[in-house]
Amino acid sequence: MSITRVRLGVLLTAGVLAIGLGGCAASSTGSGAAGGSSTAGSSSAGQSGTVTVYAAASLKATFTKIAAEFEAANPGTKVTLNFAGSSDLATQISQGAPADVFASADTKNMDKVSDAKLIDGTASNFATNVLEIAVPPANPASISSFADLAKPGVKVVVCAPQVPCGSATEKVEKATGTTLKPVSEESSVTDVLGKVTSGEADAGLVYVTDVKGAGDKVKGITFGEADQAVNTYPIATVGSSRNKELAKAFVAMVTGSEGRKVLSDAGFGTP
Repeated sequence: MSITRVRLGVLLTAGVLAIGLGGCAASSTGSGAAGGSSTAGSSSAGQSGTVTVYAAASLKATFTKIAAEFEAANPGTKVTLNFAGSSDLATQISQGAPADVFASADTKNMDKVSDAKLIDGTASNFATNVLEIAVPPANPASISSFADLAKPGVKVVVCAPQVPCGSATEKVEKATGTTLKPVSEESSVTDVLGKVTSGEADAGLVYVTDVKGAGDKVKGITFGEADQAVNTYPIATVGSSRNKELAKAFVAMVTGSEGRKVLSDAGFGTP
Protein backbone atom coordinates (compact mmCIF):
# COMPACT_ATOMS: atom_id res chain seq x y z
CA MET A 1 0.00 0.00 0.00
CA SER A 2 2.83 2.32 0.84
CA ILE A 3 4.46 1.72 -2.55
CA THR A 4 1.10 2.23 -4.27
CA ARG A 5 0.59 5.51 -2.49
CA VAL A 6 4.06 6.67 -3.50
CA ARG A 7 3.40 5.75 -7.12
CA LEU A 8 0.06 7.53 -7.02
CA GLY A 9 1.74 10.63 -5.60
CA VAL A 10 4.33 10.61 -8.35
CA LEU A 11 1.66 10.25 -11.00
CA LEU A 12 -0.38 13.11 -9.54
CA THR A 13 2.70 15.35 -9.35
CA ALA A 14 3.60 14.58 -12.96
CA GLY A 15 0.07 15.40 -14.01
CA VAL A 16 0.16 18.75 -12.27
CA LEU A 17 3.51 19.58 -13.85
CA ALA A 18 2.23 18.61 -17.30
CA ILE A 19 -0.80 20.86 -16.89
CA GLY A 20 1.40 23.70 -15.65
CA LEU A 21 3.81 23.34 -18.52
CA GLY A 22 0.96 23.09 -20.97
CA GLY A 23 -0.48 26.29 -19.56
CA CYS A 24 2.88 28.02 -19.91
CA ALA A 25 3.18 26.83 -23.50
CA ALA A 26 -0.29 28.08 -24.28
CA SER A 27 0.52 31.37 -22.61
CA SER A 28 3.75 31.63 -24.62
CA THR A 29 1.94 30.83 -27.87
CA GLY A 30 -0.77 33.31 -27.05
CA SER A 31 1.83 35.97 -26.39
CA GLY A 32 3.45 35.21 -29.74
CA ALA A 33 0.12 35.49 -31.52
CA ALA A 34 -0.51 38.79 -29.82
CA GLY A 35 2.95 39.94 -30.91
CA GLY A 36 2.14 38.90 -34.46
CA SER A 37 -1.14 40.75 -34.29
CA SER A 38 0.68 43.81 -33.01
CA THR A 39 3.16 43.61 -35.89
CA ALA A 40 0.37 43.23 -38.39
CA GLY A 41 -1.41 46.14 -36.81
CA SER A 42 1.74 48.23 -37.11
CA SER A 43 2.02 47.29 -40.80
CA SER A 44 -1.60 48.10 -41.56
CA ALA A 45 -1.20 51.36 -39.70
CA GLY A 46 1.46 52.33 -42.27
CA GLN A 47 0.91 53.65 -45.77
CA SER A 48 -1.80 51.97 -47.81
CA GLY A 49 -4.22 52.68 -50.63
CA THR A 50 -3.82 54.50 -53.93
CA VAL A 51 -2.18 57.83 -54.71
CA THR A 52 -2.90 59.53 -58.04
CA VAL A 53 -0.05 61.64 -59.37
CA TYR A 54 -0.47 64.23 -62.12
CA ALA A 55 2.98 64.91 -63.56
CA ALA A 56 4.54 66.80 -66.45
CA ALA A 57 5.18 64.67 -69.54
CA SER A 58 8.94 65.17 -69.21
CA LEU A 59 8.79 63.27 -65.89
CA LYS A 60 7.35 60.07 -67.36
CA ALA A 61 10.46 57.90 -67.17
CA THR A 62 11.65 59.14 -63.78
CA PHE A 63 8.27 59.14 -62.04
CA THR A 64 7.47 55.68 -63.39
CA LYS A 65 10.66 54.46 -61.71
CA ILE A 66 10.05 56.41 -58.50
CA ALA A 67 6.49 55.05 -58.37
CA ALA A 68 7.79 51.49 -58.60
CA GLU A 69 10.27 52.15 -55.78
CA PHE A 70 7.52 53.74 -53.69
CA GLU A 71 5.22 50.73 -54.09
CA ALA A 72 8.06 48.36 -53.22
CA ALA A 73 8.87 50.35 -50.08
CA ASN A 74 5.19 50.55 -49.10
CA PRO A 75 3.49 47.18 -49.68
CA GLY A 76 -0.23 47.56 -50.22
CA THR A 77 0.07 50.90 -52.00
CA LYS A 78 -0.49 51.74 -55.65
CA VAL A 79 0.66 54.82 -57.56
CA THR A 80 -1.52 55.86 -60.50
CA LEU A 81 0.32 58.17 -62.90
CA ASN A 82 -1.19 60.68 -65.31
CA PHE A 83 1.28 62.43 -67.64
CA ALA A 84 0.52 65.43 -69.86
CA GLY A 85 1.59 69.00 -70.50
CA SER A 86 1.73 70.95 -67.23
CA SER A 87 -0.82 73.51 -68.45
CA ASP A 88 -3.30 70.74 -69.29
CA LEU A 89 -2.78 69.14 -65.89
CA ALA A 90 -3.28 72.46 -64.10
CA THR A 91 -6.54 72.93 -65.99
CA GLN A 92 -7.72 69.42 -65.12
CA ILE A 93 -7.00 69.94 -61.44
CA SER A 94 -8.78 73.30 -61.53
CA GLN A 95 -11.79 71.50 -62.95
CA GLY A 96 -11.85 68.99 -60.12
CA ALA A 97 -9.78 66.10 -61.47
CA PRO A 98 -9.09 63.50 -58.73
CA ALA A 99 -5.38 64.20 -58.28
CA ASP A 100 -3.50 63.67 -55.03
CA VAL A 101 -0.15 65.09 -56.18
CA PHE A 102 0.77 67.62 -58.85
CA ALA A 103 4.28 67.90 -60.31
CA SER A 104 4.73 70.68 -62.85
CA ALA A 105 7.56 71.38 -65.28
CA ASP A 106 7.47 75.05 -64.32
CA THR A 107 6.46 77.31 -61.46
CA LYS A 108 3.95 79.23 -63.59
CA ASN A 109 1.44 76.40 -63.82
CA MET A 110 1.95 75.43 -60.20
CA ASP A 111 1.24 79.06 -59.27
CA LYS A 112 -2.09 78.80 -61.10
CA VAL A 113 -3.36 76.02 -58.86
CA SER A 114 -1.70 77.53 -55.80
CA ASP A 115 -3.33 80.92 -56.37
CA ALA A 116 -6.66 79.11 -56.70
CA LYS A 117 -5.95 77.54 -53.29
CA LEU A 118 -6.01 74.04 -54.73
CA ILE A 119 -2.81 72.74 -53.10
CA ASP A 120 -1.75 72.23 -49.50
CA GLY A 121 0.86 74.62 -48.20
CA THR A 122 3.75 75.62 -50.41
CA ALA A 123 5.04 73.59 -53.34
CA SER A 124 8.57 72.17 -53.12
CA ASN A 125 11.04 72.64 -55.98
CA PHE A 126 12.71 69.32 -56.73
CA ALA A 127 14.47 69.55 -60.13
CA THR A 128 15.55 71.76 -63.01
CA ASN A 129 15.78 71.19 -66.75
CA VAL A 130 16.99 73.00 -69.86
CA LEU A 131 16.26 72.72 -73.55
CA GLU A 132 18.21 70.74 -76.10
CA ILE A 133 17.68 70.31 -79.83
CA ALA A 134 16.67 66.80 -80.87
CA VAL A 135 17.29 65.77 -84.48
CA PRO A 136 17.07 62.42 -86.31
CA PRO A 137 20.29 60.37 -85.98
CA ALA A 138 21.41 61.35 -89.49
CA ASN A 139 20.66 65.04 -88.86
CA PRO A 140 19.35 65.62 -92.45
CA ALA A 141 19.01 69.40 -91.99
CA SER A 142 22.59 69.71 -90.66
CA ILE A 143 21.50 71.49 -87.47
CA SER A 144 24.38 72.62 -85.27
CA SER A 145 23.00 75.67 -83.44
CA PHE A 146 19.80 77.30 -82.27
CA ALA A 147 19.99 79.81 -85.14
CA ASP A 148 19.97 76.90 -87.62
CA LEU A 149 16.39 76.16 -86.60
CA ALA A 150 15.30 79.39 -88.31
CA LYS A 151 16.84 78.48 -91.67
CA PRO A 152 14.42 78.33 -94.62
CA GLY A 153 13.06 74.86 -95.24
CA VAL A 154 13.92 73.47 -91.80
CA LYS A 155 10.94 71.65 -90.31
CA VAL A 156 11.13 72.41 -86.63
CA VAL A 157 8.57 71.39 -83.99
CA VAL A 158 8.16 73.10 -80.62
CA CYS A 159 5.84 73.03 -77.65
CA ALA A 160 2.86 75.39 -77.55
CA PRO A 161 3.57 78.66 -75.64
CA GLN A 162 1.40 77.71 -72.65
CA VAL A 163 3.42 74.54 -72.11
CA PRO A 164 6.63 74.92 -70.05
CA CYS A 165 8.92 73.77 -72.88
CA GLY A 166 7.15 76.21 -75.21
CA SER A 167 7.55 79.06 -72.77
CA ALA A 168 11.24 78.22 -72.46
CA THR A 169 11.55 78.23 -76.25
CA GLU A 170 10.08 81.73 -76.42
CA LYS A 171 12.57 82.94 -73.79
CA VAL A 172 15.48 81.62 -75.83
CA GLU A 173 14.09 83.21 -79.00
CA LYS A 174 13.93 86.58 -77.27
CA ALA A 175 17.37 86.19 -75.73
CA THR A 176 18.96 85.33 -79.07
CA GLY A 177 16.87 87.53 -81.34
CA THR A 178 15.92 84.43 -83.34
CA THR A 179 12.37 83.91 -84.55
CA LEU A 180 11.33 80.36 -85.26
CA LYS A 181 8.60 79.34 -87.67
CA PRO A 182 7.59 75.88 -86.44
CA VAL A 183 5.60 73.52 -88.61
CA SER A 184 3.62 72.53 -85.50
CA GLU A 185 3.22 73.38 -81.82
CA GLU A 186 2.57 70.42 -79.55
CA SER A 187 0.79 70.16 -76.21
CA SER A 188 3.62 68.23 -74.52
CA VAL A 189 7.35 67.73 -74.89
CA THR A 190 6.87 64.02 -75.54
CA ASP A 191 4.74 64.89 -78.58
CA VAL A 192 7.56 67.06 -79.92
CA LEU A 193 10.01 64.21 -79.44
CA GLY A 194 7.58 61.86 -81.19
CA LYS A 195 7.55 64.08 -84.28
CA VAL A 196 11.33 63.86 -84.47
CA THR A 197 11.64 60.12 -83.88
CA SER A 198 8.94 59.42 -86.47
CA GLY A 199 10.80 61.50 -89.10
CA GLU A 200 8.07 64.13 -89.36
CA ALA A 201 10.44 66.91 -88.30
CA ASP A 202 14.04 67.90 -88.95
CA ALA A 203 14.39 69.11 -85.38
CA GLY A 204 12.47 69.60 -82.18
CA LEU A 205 13.08 71.58 -79.01
CA VAL A 206 12.84 69.27 -76.02
CA TYR A 207 14.63 68.89 -72.69
CA VAL A 208 18.08 67.41 -72.19
CA THR A 209 16.40 64.62 -70.24
CA ASP A 210 14.21 63.72 -73.21
CA VAL A 211 17.22 63.44 -75.50
CA LYS A 212 19.02 61.26 -72.97
CA GLY A 213 15.97 59.07 -72.47
CA ALA A 214 15.47 58.60 -76.22
CA GLY A 215 18.86 56.93 -76.59
CA ASP A 216 19.95 56.34 -80.17
CA LYS A 217 16.55 57.28 -81.58
CA VAL A 218 17.68 60.91 -81.78
CA LYS A 219 20.84 62.98 -81.74
CA GLY A 220 21.12 65.83 -79.26
CA ILE A 221 22.44 69.27 -80.19
CA THR A 222 23.29 71.40 -77.17
CA PHE A 223 23.41 75.19 -77.43
CA GLY A 224 24.78 77.78 -75.05
CA GLU A 225 21.64 79.93 -75.05
CA ALA A 226 19.72 77.17 -73.29
CA ASP A 227 20.77 78.56 -69.92
CA GLN A 228 18.61 81.60 -70.66
CA ALA A 229 15.55 79.47 -69.88
CA VAL A 230 16.04 77.10 -66.96
CA ASN A 231 12.80 75.41 -65.92
CA THR A 232 12.27 74.68 -62.24
CA TYR A 233 9.99 71.76 -61.32
CA PRO A 234 7.74 72.10 -58.23
CA ILE A 235 5.63 69.39 -56.57
CA ALA A 236 2.76 69.61 -54.08
CA THR A 237 -0.12 67.66 -52.58
CA VAL A 238 -3.52 68.63 -53.93
CA GLY A 239 -5.95 70.05 -51.39
CA SER A 240 -8.81 67.77 -52.41
CA SER A 241 -6.69 64.63 -52.06
CA ARG A 242 -8.51 61.69 -50.50
CA ASN A 243 -5.28 60.13 -49.25
CA LYS A 244 -3.17 63.02 -48.06
CA GLU A 245 -0.80 60.98 -45.90
CA LEU A 246 0.11 58.78 -48.85
CA ALA A 247 0.37 61.85 -51.10
CA LYS A 248 2.77 63.48 -48.63
CA ALA A 249 4.82 60.28 -48.48
CA PHE A 250 5.16 60.22 -52.27
CA VAL A 251 6.23 63.87 -52.35
CA ALA A 252 8.77 63.08 -49.64
CA MET A 253 10.26 60.30 -51.77
CA VAL A 254 10.50 62.56 -54.84
CA THR A 255 12.23 65.31 -52.87
CA GLY A 256 14.32 62.89 -50.81
CA SER A 257 17.54 61.05 -51.60
CA GLU A 258 15.83 58.25 -53.54
CA GLY A 259 14.03 60.62 -55.85
CA ARG A 260 17.04 62.89 -56.29
CA LYS A 261 19.15 59.95 -57.44
CA VAL A 262 16.59 58.84 -60.04
CA LEU A 263 16.23 62.40 -61.33
CA SER A 264 19.97 63.02 -61.40
CA ASP A 265 20.59 59.79 -63.29
CA ALA A 266 18.08 60.96 -65.90
CA GLY A 267 19.88 64.27 -66.41
CA PHE A 268 17.79 66.62 -64.25
CA GLY A 269 19.55 69.35 -62.33
CA THR A 270 18.96 70.39 -58.73
CA PRO A 271 16.90 73.51 -57.96
